[in-house]
Amino acid sequence: MGRESLSILITGASSGIGRATALALADSGVTLHLAGRSQERHEPLLAELEATGARARFLPVDLADLASVRDGAERFLASGEPLHVLLNNAGLAGARGRTENGFERTFGVNHLGHFLLTELLLDRLHESAPARIVNVASDAHFSAETVDWDALQRPTRSLTGLPEYAVSKLCNVLHARELAERLADSGVTTYALHPGVVATEVWRKVPWGLRQLIRLFMESPEAGARTSEYCAVSEAAGSQSGLYYANCEPKPPSRLARDATLTAELRERSLAWTGLGAGVG
Repeated sequence: MGRESLSILITGASSGIGRATALALADSGVTLHLAGRSQERHEPLLAELEATGARARFLPVDLADLASVRDGAERFLASGEPLHVLLNNAGLAGARGRTENGFERTFGVNHLGHFLLTELLLDRLHESAPARIVNVASDAHFSAETVDWDALQRPTRSLTGLPEYAVSKLCNVLHARELAERLADSGVTTYALHPGVVATEVWRKVPWGLRQLIRLFMESPEAGARTSEYCAVSEAAGSQSGLYYANCEPKPPSRLARDATLTAELRERSLAWTGLGAGVG
């Protein structure tokens, strides 16, 4: 996918992998839409991107609030801009509590907010094809042993929040798989990826001692952005859809991530929970 005149929407670009990915994708003629909660936090990056010759715009979206996601999607659609790449990058790890809509916080932000944003922008992606949807997941999804649907509608139960993080990342991989099947031959391809264990603010809610231990093994945000950039624009990834990537190469995901029944149930429940379908409660 050539970068000339691309329109790219990135969630969670104010810092970490999202910021590094935005800078890696910036080029003359590219338009980058930075979706997040705070315009003030995005201002330094907006200025840096515009210095590269790219156009950069802030889009207010709080992924923990489905009403905010709807408002952000409506604002983007009203702009009339095409959408060639939707990069679902924002994420939480170790966060505890509930979202504005009553879902376990990490699941609500990492999967459900992105699910709704993607569904609301699908028609624009179709119109702009060839287009791509990139979900930043994690190898943490391998540690998820099941999806407890009831737990996703309660506050975080674990002390570290990391089991809930693993489930949310499994949902990111399942989401990309389901989209690939549904969008086959549409000109819209999908990707899930592991960026590496990267030193970013995503870990800010993890208890201090565990956070310091994790950081000993972390990569830089720039290293973590490489696979996101690859899935977003590389010609090599363009003909394949629904795969899981690490280090810019396809990699088999977990057994659960290939479970067709689980994939279908996640879609049905996500539609119901975001108000897009009857589904199950």
